[in-house]
Amino acid sequence: MLNQPPAATGQTRGASQENLLLDYVHRLERHRQDRRAVHIHLSGLMAQNRREHHMRIAGNTFENLVKLMQAQAFTLANGDLIVIFKAQAQDEMEAAVVKLRFLFSDDPLVLEERTRQGAFCTWYALDKEYDVLLTLAQKMVQDEAARRTAASQQSSQAGQFQQKPKGSPFTPELLARVESSLGQADLANLMRRQAICAMVGKAPPQPVFHELFISIADLRQTLFPSVNVNSSPWLFQQLTETLDRRVLSMLNKHDDRTLEGDISINLNVSTILTPEFLVFDDNVKAGMRGTIVLELQKVDIFADLGAYLFARDFAHDRGYRICIDGLSYSQLPFVDRERLGADLIKLIWDRSLTEEKDKKTEALRRIGVTRIIMCRCDDQAAVEFGHSVGVTLFQGRHIETMIQGDPRKRGIRARPRP
Repeated sequence: MLNQPPAATGQTRGASQENLLLDYVHRLERHRQDRRAVHIHLSGLMAQNRREHHMRIAGNTFENLVKLMQAQAFTLANGDLIVIFKAQAQDEMEAAVVKLRFLFSDDPLVLEERTRQGAFCTWYALDKEYDVLLTLAQKMVQDEAARRTAASQQSSQAGQFQQKPKGSPFTPELLARVESSLGQADLANLMRRQAICAMVGKAPPQPVFHELFISIADLRQTLFPSVNVNSSPWLFQQLTETLDRRVLSMLNKHDDRTLEGDISINLNVSTILTPEFLVFDDNVKAGMRGTIVLELQKVDIFADLGAYLFARDFAHDRGYRICIDGLSYSQLPFVDRERLGADLIKLIWDRSLTEEKDKKTEALRRIGVTRIIMCRCDDQAAVEFGHSVGVTLFQGRHIETMIQGDPRKRGIRARPRP
């Protein structure tokens, strides 16, 4: 005899309805002959028809059948209902579905079913379609796990954003002391290296170039752990300019083959016009400049557009490529890559990119997908989305994990960006 799982309203702590559904479907394998199922697509209803009381009424529609052991209902995280029932209860199930159609009769989803069968609900006869239901249940478990992971990350990021900054204020006097310390400190152990990789199809990541940068978090912990460097954006900007000069100085002294190309470095626009950059430029082999990318922040670019245009022309004349770093999708309409004369942009991966995908795909292709680096890729979903729109360049923790131990990696050890 098939044991009934916990009812939808009393699920086991820690077990999602999706997992309970999958478990139940697995146990149905030997009892499929007299079982049927219906998937009611409530997630497709208009938002105004998906309020809490609507969902409660919809779930309660099958309560009597569940109590009579004729059916088992699962209310999924996305709002959908899946009801698995005995074949002898087919008439009662159809009546319950008619009741739901009446409840949502003015919704476009119900109206659409007049011309597209299955828009509102899909029926399964498990003696013939058991594998179809099993595949659906497995996909729902995967989707819910992905949703939970995304929600957890967003919650964590929101908590970090809302948390009040800790530490004493960043003052001009402190900046002067820090800059003095930077002149004497050995920053080599704070230099980080992260690969930008080409990924096509199922082929493993192929490093195209490596971004070199100083870890601000580690620098703060080393030189001034009790200071909140973000308390003054302008002083922080000056600190980054000082760091630029130190990074260029370190690269000039490097005894590996760093300056032979295939790297990118984060710089302020003003740094490109300094004597330190000219010394750096003199140390770069002429034929290698085309393989060095200068990464500039959007805020820095628009703070002084004239300075950027001058620095860009100078860098291009010398053979360097320009990349605009750290763009979210919502910022793309305000940053015209072609008019700014940038060679590349870095687009921050976010799961919201998968929403209204056709619209976003068109926008990305207008920019030129071969000019986009998908950065901050922390999971496989970023790669899958990038591939679906034609992006082939990726960077992030997930990519680093994939190439961990690759013999092509050399020099400074890879470490995620702060």
